[in-house]
Amino acid sequence: MNETLKNTIDSLPEKPGCYQYFDKSGTIIYVGKAKNLKRRVSSYFNRVHESRKTNALVKQIESLQYIVVNSEEDALLLENNLIKKYQPHYNVLLKDGKTYPSICIKNEKFPRVFKTRNIVKDGSKYFGPYSSNYTIDTILDLIHKFYPIRTCKHHFTDENVPRGTFKVCLEYHIKNCGGPCQGLQSEEEYMKNIDEIEKIIKGNSQEICNRLLKEMQQLAEEYRFEEAADLKKKYDAIENYKSKSIITNTHMDDTDVFGYDEDENSAFVNILRISKGCIVQGYTIEYKKKMEESREELLTLGIIELRERLQSDSKEILVPFALEMELNGCNFSIPERGDRKKLLELAHQNVLQYKFDKLKQAEKLNPEQRTTRILKAIKEMLKLEKMPMHIECFDNSNIQGSDAVASCVVFKKAKPSKKDYRHYNIKTVTGPDDYASMQEIVKRRYSRLQEESAPLPDLIITDGGKGQMEAVRKVIEDELHLHIPIAGLVKDNRHRTSELLFGFPQKAIGLKTNDELFKLLANIQDEAHRFAITFHRKKRSKSQIASELDNINGIGEKTKTELLKNLKSIKRIREAKLEDLEKIVGKSKATLIYDYFHAEKV
Repeated sequence: MNETLKNTIDSLPEKPGCYQYFDKSGTIIYVGKAKNLKRRVSSYFNRVHESRKTNALVKQIESLQYIVVNSEEDALLLENNLIKKYQPHYNVLLKDGKTYPSICIKNEKFPRVFKTRNIVKDGSKYFGPYSSNYTIDTILDLIHKFYPIRTCKHHFTDENVPRGTFKVCLEYHIKNCGGPCQGLQSEEEYMKNIDEIEKIIKGNSQEICNRLLKEMQQLAEEYRFEEAADLKKKYDAIENYKSKSIITNTHMDDTDVFGYDEDENSAFVNILRISKGCIVQGYTIEYKKKMEESREELLTLGIIELRERLQSDSKEILVPFALEMELNGCNFSIPERGDRKKLLELAHQNVLQYKFDKLKQAEKLNPEQRTTRILKAIKEMLKLEKMPMHIECFDNSNIQGSDAVASCVVFKKAKPSKKDYRHYNIKTVTGPDDYASMQEIVKRRYSRLQEESAPLPDLIITDGGKGQMEAVRKVIEDELHLHIPIAGLVKDNRHRTSELLFGFPQKAIGLKTNDELFKLLANIQDEAHRFAITFHRKKRSKSQIASELDNINGIGEKTKTELLKNLKSIKRIREAKLEDLEKIVGKSKATLIYDYFHAEKV
């Protein structure tokens, strides 16, 4: 620490504020907040930190500046603004969602109401941003269906409207607009509609519904049923919109609910805004971590950013865990039960959905990312030393011990490598002994790989339970002295993959059937079974044919195929007349076949 920096730290006040660290080039590399500036800043320099990143930051600090504020709340707000303005290298990076749309009530005579992604500071009112296009489109559909407001971009003034500068358009004739361009709708009536629209957007629609209900009843009493029916359509539409907005508790005042989740590189914060008992807005932001920031720090940043972005002044804030944070007039709480607890869980679900959507979008652009994620999940689940980039799976197939075969399928980077698939005829086992058959092919497979110095798999999967796993382990560990993890996939009585076993003694690994990991493993098992069954059918078919036609000298594969194609079975070939055989394979071969079968009969 240089002398100038040391003197600055010594003179720091014990007051709340923000500090900025600069490197040798005079660039801001970190912004932080503090209840006590002197104590907080000194803590960076009076010890070696456990965090490697913090130590790297401290080595870069050449000078600092600070701003004293009146309260911790002011420090929070100032820190958020400084981070967004300078985006220092060591601060979290806000992944901005400025492309999300908002609803604009334009600051103009006879205001328009429309969706926009461009925020212009011209006195217009903006509501949003909305992370769901469905939500914003639902609101705008309701507004334009029942409130006759203009969509044209004409510039209205007190002079040009009376002068007849504009003419009504199609929107007026189909009753979507009241025709203010020709003075057919008063500004007072128009602004009454705008007031109602603003209440709907803010979630204060109950007041409108109550008024509409009274007006309907009044019109019905006066026998003005057509007018009452028109109001009922509007009433039903607003009630329908309210139901889509998720009713929570009609007695709940304006509340901000925050959900939080994180992974190794990012933190995600969601806000649900509650107004008059309805969820009227939901939004999620992402921070890219730069240091080893705590979840408390990251959620605090998210709360400040989201409340500022959504212009929230709610006094009740629900959070998933305790924060050392104070905002003027706001009450922080961690609900344990009831409606508030359900809202907190819903906010967390929104965070998880945001993460899932983001992951899916990234994987569409980079399919390898999905593969890496799944293989990494297998590694963590089975506690493997490395990711199973190379997986091999074995399966046996026989009918009461006859024509016994086995298969080995190979998956590399979670995809089938068909050029590496292998078929095996069982040579040393007689009768239906699956364990002995498995041991034979496993020994043959890996003995050869050892001899050829070929790459060994990172994981072996057996089609079967504990017995199959133990049979494979004896060969791999006891005979070949290899160290390859072994897993077993068990099928239920409907022959569907139902359970994953791992370890010795074997233990069931909990997996959900709709999980991507489970689907990959089931696919590997099904592929091994398909490959074994296909080979077994070919061998069985070949052996059945060989018992008859292969004994006839001069009859090859092509002739056998042609005969079976036309006559379908050995029985029909045996019973066929000579002239029928001649039509299929010619006179000489037909004579050989006919003489063979008829000589056999004699």
